[in-house]
Amino acid sequence: MNKTQINITFVVFLILLIPLIAMQFTNEVNWTLMDFVAAGVLLLGTGLAIEFVIRKVKNVKHRIIICVVIFLILLIIWAELAVGIFGTSIAGS
Repeated sequence: MNKTQINITFVVFLILLIPLIAMQFTNEVNWTLMDFVAAGVLLLGTGLAIEFVIRKVKNVKHRIIICVVIFLILLIIWAELAVGIFGTSIAGS
């Protein structure tokens, strides 16, 4: 792993610490191990995909468009997993 990938992994770890710490202080945040795994896979996958695009795509306009699409896909999947906006089976509906 190069330095950028290590930094992405570290940032994902820091983001996942937020709900872990919140769970110690409130009952409003109630994540299971699978919630942490799913969030970690989504965040790490998104970060690494964006890093790959930045490294491989030379045209800045294309790079921005692809990164925005990747980020929007993350948001759609996250929203579906969180509240089941679309009512698919991955949300438990």
